[in-house]
Amino acid sequence: MKLPPLRATLRRWLRPPRRLRFTRSGWILTVGSLVLGVAAIATGNNLLYLLLGAVLGFIALSGWMSEQTIQGLEVRRRVPAGATAGEPARIVYEVANRKRRLPSFAVEVGEAGFEGRAWIPSLAAGESIVVRAEHAWERRGVYPLDTVVVATSFPFGLFRKERDLELPGEAVVWPRADRRVREPRPSGRRVLVAGQARAGASGGRGEFRGLRPYRPGDDPRDVHWRTTARAGEPVVREFERDRSRALWLCLELAAADGDTAEAAAEIVASLAAGAARRGDAFGVATVDGRVGPGTGPTHLERALDTLARARFRADAPGVAPPAPPTECVLVTPGDASGAGWGDLFRAGEEGR
Repeated sequence: MKLPPLRATLRRWLRPPRRLRFTRSGWILTVGSLVLGVAAIATGNNLLYLLLGAVLGFIALSGWMSEQTIQGLEVRRRVPAGATAGEPARIVYEVANRKRRLPSFAVEVGEAGFEGRAWIPSLAAGESIVVRAEHAWERRGVYPLDTVVVATSFPFGLFRKERDLELPGEAVVWPRADRRVREPRPSGRRVLVAGQARAGASGGRGEFRGLRPYRPGDDPRDVHWRTTARAGEPVVREFERDRSRALWLCLELAAADGDTAEAAAEIVASLAAGAARRGDAFGVATVDGRVGPGTGPTHLERALDTLARARFRADAPGVAPPAPPTECVLVTPGDASGAGWGDLFRAGEEGR
């Protein structure tokens, strides 16, 4: 998910800290001034020389004013604790004008290589402003943020001047946690082939919690037939999980990075989000990191952060169960049999 260090370093070295880009109007004016200069030299007409001088002075004034606009600007960046893959994330910039007298006009602020830009109509000398830009990362991971670009087309829109500000940071992008998956049953039976009915009543479910609509993967023996008959749709009994036993979600990383691997990470994230909503204790384990059992939104964020930093590769060792295997859930992007594990989710078999 990260650029190779050498490639990122070379890109920063080869990228000039200031750049001047021509707009369409700028190209027209520049070409026109060249034609005017050739005509003035060829004819020796003083009026053409005077007109050429005015055009060149106009261009020089535009360059000076745009340079003054982007000079003296100080930028601080705030990145959300975790963005979600495929969803716009809001990056906050605090921009301060450190110049003594001159204001800045029509300033754009954003990350190098990103399309999203924050717009500042005007910023007086000595003042600061908070602006926001949005960007969506398509896949989970840790993305380096190295450079903030400050740009302006002020005052005449002839040229776009850009200035790079080195501001090292990173964006942690979590996997999506909205995948539709069945509720795990680590101490129950499970099937290993997609399309078969998943049975699996477990002993020691805990106290009866209430009734809820049927979800794919629920044990048919939990159907409450009287309520089902009245409601006209399947309704099942829900049981309180034994809180003294945490749900361990183990992600297998021994696979090539790709859509199936990302789906496996999303399954773990969705299972963790479901456990957090129910108030169940859960932990997440991979060969790259582990989050011990806990509950609540903050614990879920730590789990998602661990999943964002997990790196799939074909030579990764198998994940070791942090508890008795029959009490753990294995999520795999491959064809692991899951023998000995309490429950198994295969990335290719779980729906969106």
